[in-house]
Amino acid sequence: MKKPLTVILLFLFLLPILPATRDSGIIKIADKMVSTALQGKRAYQWLKELTSIGGRPAGSPNCSRAVKWAEEKMKALGFDRVYLQPVMVPRWERGKIEMAKIIAPGEIKGKKLSIAALGGSVGTPPEGIIAEVMEVKNFKELREKSTLIKGKIVFFNVPMDQGIVDTFRAYGSVVKYRWAAASMAAKYGAEAVIIRSITTRYDNAPHVGMMGYVEGVRKIPAVAIGLKDADFLSNALLKFPHLKLKLILDCQRLPETISYNVIGELKGSEFPEEVIVAGAHLDSWDKGQGAHDDGAGVVQVMEAVELFKRLRLKPKRTLRVVLFMNEEYGLSGARVYGEYAKKSAEIYIAAIESDRGGFTPRGFSVSAPEEVLEKIKKWLPYLKRARIEWIRKGGGGADISRIKNSKALIGYVPDDQRYFDFHHSDNDVFEAIHPRELELGSAAIAVLLYLISEQGL
Repeated sequence: MKKPLTVILLFLFLLPILPATRDSGIIKIADKMVSTALQGKRAYQWLKELTSIGGRPAGSPNCSRAVKWAEEKMKALGFDRVYLQPVMVPRWERGKIEMAKIIAPGEIKGKKLSIAALGGSVGTPPEGIIAEVMEVKNFKELREKSTLIKGKIVFFNVPMDQGIVDTFRAYGSVVKYRWAAASMAAKYGAEAVIIRSITTRYDNAPHVGMMGYVEGVRKIPAVAIGLKDADFLSNALLKFPHLKLKLILDCQRLPETISYNVIGELKGSEFPEEVIVAGAHLDSWDKGQGAHDDGAGVVQVMEAVELFKRLRLKPKRTLRVVLFMNEEYGLSGARVYGEYAKKSAEIYIAAIESDRGGFTPRGFSVSAPEEVLEKIKKWLPYLKRARIEWIRKGGGGADISRIKNSKALIGYVPDDQRYFDFHHSDNDVFEAIHPRELELGSAAIAVLLYLISEQGL
């Protein structure tokens, strides 16, 4: 009787220690992922290579170079499988001429304004457009002044609310003007629109992005203007209400062309049919180098998966990097991959997206059933090793939103206070990225991939 009693007592003694032992093992791996990313700075090195290509609008030669770069990089890193998924994408070219010049009154004649065409805008006639400028503060004022709009260039001087702490919420409240202003003004006979840049940074760099046209409404040119010149124009209109501007743009829409989602994966050792996607978008706007949007996300998800190979960890479930094509101009790549996922026999456990810049980690927003969200929340002590502070309910991201059959859609959320300083502008360059902030993001995503791969959802 002594021997069984001894065994039972020993088991009861060890029982409280077993979970702690597992916890310490996970913490050790999390810490190793963090230190390896910070010391190696591979994502930072890859971002330098990617951004050296320049801006990567979908369908452009630079975008094709980026596709080739990503495919070759993941092959060189030893991913189990790397392949391209064809995607038809729209094409729009900025052209070489973007000019807005005051031609009257004489006191400020010749003053050039810092403007840039919005993505998808039509150009002007070769000789340009000459018209008086009318300022409005919102769509309500546009409607109130509808009888005065015909033949004018409408200046939508709508600032981003600097008093809102959540900069993405502030952005979301005014982005409708970038998207819809051209067609709204064209209904009343406007010749063109100028949109105050949506940014948190007070400089003179125009911040661009996609705009849209309403079917059946005349297409008119649309440009963004830097904040300093927006204020200059607003003040000038107070003094000179009949101020005239000459606008010339040679941007144009081109026929659709083929591009690709770039996909690389590590096969799961126990459940290869269960897939965890780590996604970002490979395209960018042509202003700047697309460093924060979304070069940072591209290299973070690549490194998050590559860390498994570097640390000789075999994921139980398949880890798949998906570099989506054409997030900026219509989510073409997301739609193609979403259709593939829907028809596939694979089981989608989770999809994680990085598309908020390369800043210091803050949290993960999760779209999933409550029990799944609660399970992920229990992993916070491990994720804190990479400076993740919270896990809460929220959206996952634009590209992964098309993976409808995934159990969880998860958005990586870094600090957002500086993101719109750079977003869609010439400010978004490699030098705007801090290596430690970027690498902590890679590590945070890697730790979450490890936990989902090991424990499932």
